Amino acid sequence: MVDLTRLPADLPVPVDDGAADHLPGSAMPAVSLRSTDGALVALGALPPGRTVLYAYPRTGGPDGVVPDGWDRIPGARGCTPEACAFRDHHDDLLAAGATAVYGLSTQDTTYQREAVDRLHLPFALLSDEHRLLATALRLPTFEAGGEALLRRLTMIVRDGVVEKVFYPVFPPDAHAAEVLAWLTA
Repeated sequence: MVDLTRLPADLPVPVDDGAADHLPGSAMPAVSLRSTDGALVALGALPPGRTVLYAYPRTGGPDGVVPDGWDRIPGARGCTPEACAFRDHHDDLLAAGATAVYGLSTQDTTYQREAVDRLHLPFALLSDEHRLLATALRLPTFEAGGEALLRRLTMIVRDGVVEKVFYPVFPPDAHAAEVLAWLTA
């Protein structure tokens, strides 16, 4: 069993392959995704202001099982520490002007609800299990364990347009502080 709350010291660092270069300035598509709080979130009609939307490959379950070779895939490991960092900085992000924070993965809502409860997340996770947003925005993905998963990135969406993209994200446990620093700059 793997302790998903801690990052190994020897994780490979992801490189910027340009797969997110097209995102800044993109309008959010008319895609609605199910959230862990039961709502259907219309991403093309987010409230005015800045929304933090962080995408991650997959949250590990309480059993600590991860796909074979997970720690050798640059940028794969760290979803739980990243979610916990966004949890810990949530109030600060809102105070810095974010109107909402969402996590986004291709996992189904039932799986995500367990993570929200276990990790005590004060924000909802969005399920793109049918890859509607991933396809519409051409989000970067990778294959692991027979699944197409989102590469880790964060979009700051302002008034319906992607204003800022953080990609690649590393280390994931320090990323929420990086987003907060950008919002307060």
